Amino acid sequence: MAKRGKKYVEAAKLIDRSKAYDVKEAIELVKKTSTTKFDATVEVAFRLGVDPRKNDQQIRGAVVLPNGTGKTQRVLVFAKGDKLKEAEAAGADFVGDSEYINKIQQGWFDFDVIVATPDMMGEVGKLGRVLGPKGLMPNPKTGTVTFEIEKAVKEIKAGKVEYRVDKQANIHVPIGKISFEEGKLVENFETIFDTIEKAKPAAAKGTYMKNITVTSTMGPGVKVDSSTFAAK
Repeated sequence: MAKRGKKYVEAAKLIDRSKAYDVKEAIELVKKTSTTKFDATVEVAFRLGVDPRKNDQQIRGAVVLPNGTGKTQRVLVFAKGDKLKEAEAAGADFVGDSEYINKIQQGWFDFDVIVATPDMMGEVGKLGRVLGPKGLMPNPKTGTVTFEIEKAVKEIKAGKVEYRVDKQANIHVPIGKISFEEGKLVENFETIFDTIEKAKPAAAKGTYMKNITVTSTMGPGVKVDSSTFAAK
């Protein structure tokens, strides 16, 4: 076990590890126990009762959080013709085609999300080896391969987050910053909870929401009692 700092240890004392809290209490505790000098990110982690190795139990998608994430995403759009102008008008940070493909091949990554029109995917697909491991490959399931460029860019700028189950059946999603009002964090949490709950695969057996934890960057995790929450 890594040695924890004094501030972390003090903060962790405020949390009862054996208890799962109501979501409002959990977020209160996360705000209280944040020890960083910077505006830490608040994240929720779901441990799910699914088998991610099976195709019919894969969970992936995207949702716009009502209060955003507190971070402005830099958007790169791959498109042609009129769609280039549409992307610029919608507020994309970088817009183009082959020149940006070349830049990425040379190691340029000054962006957070890529949106591509379907007719560009033949070219963008060549970047699979570099974009895939970083989770940056556009995907129709998350709305990043689309001809609706304006909608896609505006949603990302408004606070759209992607979620994807990993090999350990976990999903990690940012829901805002420590500086957010408690109510806004709760609202963002509710949105992602509802989305993950509705995404339950028909093939999943047993308990679906096994464990939910809310945490801040470098702060201790706080368990959320999903039964009190789901009953709302």
